[in-house]
Amino acid sequence: MLKVDSLCVEIAGVRVLRDVRLDLSSGKCTVLIGRNGAGKTTTLRAIMGLIARQSGRIELAGQEIQDLPSHTRARMGIGYAPEDRRLIPDFSVEDNILLPALALKLPAAERKRRLARIYEFLPQLHAMRARPGGGVSGGQGKIVALGRALMVADKVLFLDEPFQGLAPALALEYARTLASLRDYAPDLALFVTESTPKLLATIADAELQIERGEIVSAAG
Repeated sequence: MLKVDSLCVEIAGVRVLRDVRLDLSSGKCTVLIGRNGAGKTTTLRAIMGLIARQSGRIELAGQEIQDLPSHTRARMGIGYAPEDRRLIPDFSVEDNILLPALALKLPAAERKRRLARIYEFLPQLHAMRARPGGGVSGGQGKIVALGRALMVADKVLFLDEPFQGLAPALALEYARTLASLRDYAPDLALFVTESTPKLLATIADAELQIERGEIVSAAG
């Protein structure tokens, strides 16, 4: 589904990613494990086109996308939930969820269809849909960010450190939600970055280890 070959990124003259190679498959969950600063977030942002790459090829469903703008990559079916959620405080939860679909100018009927599916999968979002984005808790914000990413993710879903800052009970609930993604979207390729991937052990089909911007090992 999504292939990355020899991806290199420099930031302020410092090499941050070194020949990163990935091969994400439909219906599979791949976990990228690494310490803070190892290059996990940079990998996601580079694939999304949010930061420039020095070299490398990125392919989605057989089409090269490394030269396409980030909004085009999203339109092609890649959803991204960043670690810090990035909700707009004054927008309602529903408006935050709809934001990428509005930015991509999806037809109203399609926005309504996708929103209904998300509410069916994540009913807690429907219950708090009128609440302002700035009025949700950290755990609730993670779920809002997941719903927002699912508005466009029909091929690949990126989750950056989804358990970061969550209390143990909320982390377990979020892990159960991710496990149920296979029923919601069985063909979706899920790519999750984590520092401590224990909660993903039951749903991970493959694990990759990144150190100093380089994939150093793989399992699965």
